[in-house]
Order: sequence, then structure tokens, then C-alpha cells
Amino acid sequence: MPRAAVNAKTVEPRHEPPAEVLAAYHAHQARTGRGNTAFTYWAKTFLRRWPVVRAWEHEPLAVQLTANSGTRPFITFLLVTGRLHPSWEYLVHRKFSSIWRDVPGTVIGQDLAAFITAARGCGYSQRVASAMASQVIARVLFATGKRLTDLVHDDFDALAVAGLARQAATGRTWKHYRATATGAKTVLYHHGVLPALPEPFEQRWPFARRLAHVPEPMHAILVRYLQHKSVTCRPATVSSLATRLAAFGAYLAGTDPDATPATLDRCQHIEPWLASLTTAANTKAGGTLSVPEQARRILAVANFLTEITEWGWPEAPTRRLMFPSDNPRLPQPLPRFLPPDADRRLTEALEASPHRLAADALLLQRACGLRIGELLDLELDAVIDLPGSGSWLKVPLGKLDTERMVPIDAQILALIDRITAARSPGRPIPHPRTGRPADFLFTAHGHRIGQNRLRKELDRAAKSAGIGHVTPHQLRHTYATALVNAGVSLQALMAILGHVSAEMSLRYGHLFDTTVRAEYERALELAKQTIGALPTPSEPTSSAGDDWRTTATVKTALAGGYCLRAPAQGPCSYANICEHCPSFHTTTTYLPVLTAQRDDAAALAADATTRGWDAETERHLRLIHRLTALIDDTATHPTAM
Repeated sequence: MPRAAVNAKTVEPRHEPPAEVLAAYHAHQARTGRGNTAFTYWAKTFLRRWPVVRAWEHEPLAVQLTANSGTRPFITFLLVTGRLHPSWEYLVHRKFSSIWRDVPGTVIGQDLAAFITAARGCGYSQRVASAMASQVIARVLFATGKRLTDLVHDDFDALAVAGLARQAATGRTWKHYRATATGAKTVLYHHGVLPALPEPFEQRWPFARRLAHVPEPMHAILVRYLQHKSVTCRPATVSSLATRLAAFGAYLAGTDPDATPATLDRCQHIEPWLASLTTAANTKAGGTLSVPEQARRILAVANFLTEITEWGWPEAPTRRLMFPSDNPRLPQPLPRFLPPDADRRLTEALEASPHRLAADALLLQRACGLRIGELLDLELDAVIDLPGSGSWLKVPLGKLDTERMVPIDAQILALIDRITAARSPGRPIPHPRTGRPADFLFTAHGHRIGQNRLRKELDRAAKSAGIGHVTPHQLRHTYATALVNAGVSLQALMAILGHVSAEMSLRYGHLFDTTVRAEYERALELAKQTIGALPTPSEPTSSAGDDWRTTATVKTALAGGYCLRAPAQGPCSYANICEHCPSFHTTTTYLPVLTAQRDDAAALAADATTRGWDAETERHLRLIHRLTALIDDTATHPTAM
């Protein structure tokens, strides 16, 4: 029969004789395998000074912190057995490095173990779960004398107040404990103890603080405007407005600190500010502001001046100050898709990632063409099966406030099943926009994962794949480009991508316009008849004569032939794309063809190594590896392929 916990019942507020306390301390030492004559000496010294141990709680903090290395183990024993409930100030100043050796066999030990189990269920590692238990939960239990299931938000607030007071008094930061406390409260919410999730420990600054460098009266006017915009715009939109209007206010603070919208002058204020934007520093990425960012700042200020005039504010300008011609001409870049080879290498890097949840989220974004906000807003019930129409993914309201359905296949369903198994379970959490409880698909540590986590994983995978920086939105561009190349109609593309205008979808159609291609090839043939064929490489070929595998060109072995390209052209983006495609299938009939293709690829790899073309060598070796796997699988399972 297991031994009963030491403080299975709350210690009664009675006078416990010192001899009885000392006997309990000796029993505790025997159970934990610790203790010596020095520990006993200092325990007796403590009891002589405070025969009623709880009288120690009323001593000044300075006295409590003078306990030496012999007395502290005895005080820890009194804490874990519920005989002391010291002040929050003492608990935030005291370290408990040996707590895990003292809690076995106590009720507090049982509660800490229950908390760690709950934290592991939320996806926290053993190390982090133990840290939250010792740094936060133990202190709260020591101070309150409550059981884990009786804790409330106010208990943690009291700990935070004491921690901030310590920070103000000593300069020792409370930031780490604040983050740990937020995680601990999140675990208790999913454990059914706390009624609501805690507020994130990092909050957006209020408008008054973000515009603190803007002098009055412009400061008050801008803050009032942003508060009004908060009624009709999303928080992220208003936050962006605050950033841009703060920059405008900072400019005015340096040129005319007393300016208000009513006193602004086109020549004195607006035009010099417009000119300054062309050389303004980009504080995040370095260099100067991009043209799109300049346009966004101009639009923010123009809307501010226009709207306060429409609303009849007394501070509004008396005449129009900004015009459409003030906006710079914006560049019109085509969607930045990944070439097929880079797309394949990135997919392989994500499949091999140790960070499964973030990597699978990016794979799902690539497979369905989602915006990153739509991806993170997906819920557990997003997959819908329609009889006769297959499976569909319900994409929630996103950038354009439109819902849509995206068709998915068996591979995507398997990916979603893998995500569901990897996410952290728990109670529904409030939706960041609507506040309604939602079971999000991508949750970790009891919270919906953030965009920064996906961006970091994408940077890591792109670096591993050797393809440079990639943004999450490029995965959406790559998905749309693949659909266009496959001949999907404009109407279907609009429906799948959630575009509300044909112009948005036509941008992808401009990438590979078949009419332009046909006209180009026709014109090129006419040009060749006039100027002759392209020059041949000047480097002599090997002694093999007409053997294409040794020519000084970029060569690709194909199942039905081969491809030769000038070195300046580089390898074709679509080289051997079919062999690497997961949908590629073969049978024993094609084994001789595949074997010959593999032999050619081996010769090409050797030729590229001789020429010092490392990238070409690696490309051919990847093809050899893939062909070998296909050949072996087909020979082993002739009917499975």
C-alpha cells in the first residue's frame, strides 16, 4: 500500500510542538535520502527562535532572506508540507533549486506531477513543463496553500505584482517568469482549472504610447483618429495605420511641432514630406523605403486628412492638401512562383524536417494555395466529404472576407490526418477576430501557432534546399502557377484561389501565355533563317566523337532521348520533373528503358564532375537515386507500380 502524502490534509492552524515538527523533518529526510547533523542543528536553531513556525512569516523580508544553506532546506520542508505560507515577496526572491528532491510523498508533489502531465499533453517538453511547475506553480501553491484544482487567475496576478516589484527594486527582470506564468495558466485552462485563456504576455502598445514622440496637439488628434478607426477596421489594419501616421507625426515634430491638420500647408508641410519619403530609412530591412511602402504612407495620411474633414472635426484642414497624383507609380511584378526543381527540393526539405507541425502546415499551404492567415485559421472540421464529389477543404474568411471550398485528394487528406495527430489537444480557444471558441487545426502548447513560427521553418527548409529566401505567399503563387500550366480555366482558378476579380487571377495567366509563346517561336524560326543558328560551344568535345554524353553542354538524360542546352542557359527548370513526381508510375515493361536512362545519368554525373560543375553532378545523382528506387520497387513489387 503506498505511503500517504505528508500534507494530505491542510495542517491545522494549531501550535505544533517543535519536537513534533523536528520528528516530521527527520522522517522527511529519511524518505528523500537527505540530511545530516548540520541540517538537524540548523532546524533546531530555527525552532528555538520561532517555536511557532508560522511566526516566521511575519518577519521582515531581509530577515527571511538571511537564512543560510543549513536553514533553507528546513524552510523548504516547511513549505512543501504546508506548514508555512510565506509572502509573495519572499517567494519571488527565493530560489528552489532542490525542490524536486523535497516534494515526493507530498500533496504538492502530487499536484506538480499532475501539472507536468497536463503540460506534456499540451505539447510542452519535459524540461519546459518541469520549469513551469517549479518556477510558477510551486510558488503559487506555497503562497496560497490551495490544491492545483482550486487555483484562480488572481493567484497568478498576485505573483506577477510581486515579481514586478522585485524587478523595480533590484533590476532583475521578471520577463522570463512572466512568460512562464502565461504558459502555466494556458495549461491550467486546458486542464479545466481556469475558466479562460490568459492574455498574451506581450501586448500591442496603446496608441498614446506608440505616438508618444508626436507633440501635442497633433498627438491627441492622431490617437483619437486611430481609436475611431478601431471601430470599423481590424486590429492589424489599425496597427499599420498607427505605424505610418506615427512616422508622419515624427516628421512634423522635427519641422513644425505646433502643427495641426488645420494649420498644415501644401507647400510648407506636405510637399517636403512627400520628398522626404524617397530617402527615408527602412528601419526593419535597411536601405530606403520601397515604393509600395511610400504609397501606403501617403495613402494613410491622405485618408486621415480626408476622413476627419468628412466627419466635420474642428481640427480638419480648411482646404484639400493631397491629390491622387501624389501617389508614386507602383511596380507591377508577376507572381513570384518557385521553379519546379526548387519546388521539389523545398518539398523534400519540409518532408525531412524535425519540426513536423510547422513543416506540415507549409506543405498544406503549398498543396492548397492558401494564404498564411487562412491556413492558420483552419479548424478541425475544415474537411468536408461530399458524396460523388470527393473531399473538400473549407477555407475560412481571409484577406478578402470570403469563404471558399478547395478540392483535395487522398494525399492531402493523409497530410491533414498527420497534422491532427501532431497538434496539441485541449479545450477550444477564442478566435482572435471573433472571440468565439474554435478548435484550430494548428495548435501547439495550447495556443494557435503564429506566422513567425512558419516563416522561421520556411527559412530553415529553404536554406537546407539551397534555394535562398522564400516567403509563405510564394507557395500560393507556385500552386496557382501549376494550375495555370495544367490548363485550368480562369473561372476555376478564381474559385480555388478566392479571387473576387478576374484581374487578380489573370496575373497568373500572363506568366505562360501560349499565344505569346507561339508568336515567339514563329519569329525565332524566321530570325534563324536570316542570321543563322546559334553559335556552338567553342570547347572541343571529348575523344568519344559524337557521343552526346561528353559534349560541353548542359545535358539531361530522358527516357525517350536527351536534352542539350548551352552552359549559359543552365539546366531546364522542368528537367526530369516526371521521374521525380509522386504520381509517376512504371511497370516491368519499362525496366530496360529506365536502366538505360540511369546509365546515361551516371555518365553525365561523371562528365559534370570532370568539368567542375558541382550543381550538375548533384542533379544527375538525384536522378540516379530516384531511378534506382523505381527500378528496385518495380522489380520487387511488379504489380504495385
